[in-house]
Parts: sequence; structure tokens; C-alpha cells
Amino acid sequence: MDLRITIVQTALHWQDAEKNRTMFSEKLAAAAPQTDLIVLPEMFTTGFSMEAEALAEEAAGSTLLWMQQEAKKYQAVLTGSVMVKENGHYYNRLYWVRPDGPYVHYNKKHLFRMAKEHHTYSTGGEKIVVELNGWNICPLVCYDLRFPVWSRNVSNSYDLLLYVANWPQARSLAWRSLLQARAIENVAYVAGVNRVGTDGNNHPYSGDSAIIHPKGHHLLQTSQIEGIHSLTLSKQELLEFRQAFPAHLDADAFRLG
Repeated sequence: MDLRITIVQTALHWQDAEKNRTMFSEKLAAAAPQTDLIVLPEMFTTGFSMEAEALAEEAAGSTLLWMQQEAKKYQAVLTGSVMVKENGHYYNRLYWVRPDGPYVHYNKKHLFRMAKEHHTYSTGGEKIVVELNGWNICPLVCYDLRFPVWSRNVSNSYDLLLYVANWPQARSLAWRSLLQARAIENVAYVAGVNRVGTDGNNHPYSGDSAIIHPKGHHLLQTSQIEGIHSLTLSKQELLEFRQAFPAHLDADAFRLG
């Protein structure tokens, strides 16, 4: 009933997919995590770039193949987002890759208009919930964090809410605060994985990756330091808390239009 999660917080090589894939391979090899789930940041092969026309990969491109190889190597699910080109559209796409090769994806729903992401990428239309070792997990991407209706845990449909991000240091207070809010309001574990360093647009990132308990306290809180961190989450503890505090029974009924 436990889930071992590993988060990778690192700087990224600007718009250099091959260099980033090599870097992550080396970091994971050095850490050799014994884990169920490895989480990389948003756009982990390029940084948060709008150069999709030049850099986006085909849907079954080199990075997806690399993710399948790494997932098999560590016998763990590997997830993170990359820029993808498909049917004439570009997507900020999160891949969820299982160790035996199959995968599903989620296209980022909320595109960050302040960086004109909505002018480059097409919006996703469907949230996913995936199963892993008896856990239901909902993976989302960065700016999705600001929209609680999209993240809503209707009827306790998920146990872990996951955000991969390139969230700038200038808005780090919002990042830290909203991760806690999502855990408390949804009575679920929340993990947020962000990058550090400075990107090609000179935006600094403070990391602040975190794993948060359903009651809202931090189980893991990082700073601006690169690192790979693993933590075991207790399903039994989650179920006991939900039984003692069944707030979902009083939730407002709604449906997204």
C-alpha cells in the first residue's frame, strides 16, 4: 500500500534535448533510485521555450524512446513534460511511461498567456488519472496549479496529485502556497517538481520542489539546490485520514462544461 516517489530537481540546458537527456541519465545512474515513480520537471529537454517549430519532437520521438529505456532500467514509472508536434499542432505534453513500455499522455490544459504559451501550443482537453501499485495519480503541468476546479478531486478519484513545472522564482510564494492548498482541499498527497537555475530568457528558478501530506504539512521541502529526493507515501495513512475527516461527502456537485 506504500508508494515510493522520486523527484528530480535540477537546472536544465537551454533548448538542448540531447544534452538534457544525457544529464538526466547520468544523474539517475548516480542516484540509482529504488522507487516506483520518477518525476522530472516540465519541458525537461528544453526548458520553458516557445521555440516549438524548431524544437518540438514527433509524438513518438527520441525523448519518448529515452523515457521508455530509463523506465525499464529502473523498473519505475517515469514522467515529465516535453514539447511535441502532432497533427499540425504543438503540445506541452506530459508522458507517463511504464517500465514495461506502455505510456499515456496529458496535454497541458492551462497555457501560460503571460509568456504567450497559448500562441504557440494547443490546449489539452482531458485530465487523466493513472493507476500505480494500488494508487490513483493525477498528473498535471505547472500553470494548472492555479486552477482548483481543474485539479478538483471529485469523489476521491485520486490519491496523489502531481505537478511538473518550470515555475519562476518571482512567483515562488504562489507555488509554495498553492501546493499546500491543493493538498488540503483535495485530501490527497501533492507533489510539485520544479527546476532550478536560469533559463535562456534570464528567468531564475528557485526550485522549492515539495511533497505535501493531505493535512497540509510538508513531508519534503527543497530549496534552490539540485538534488534527487525519494520518499515513501503511506496509503493506509491517507485512508485513515479520509475516514476520520470525510470532507469529500460535503463537496459541491459540479461538472465542467
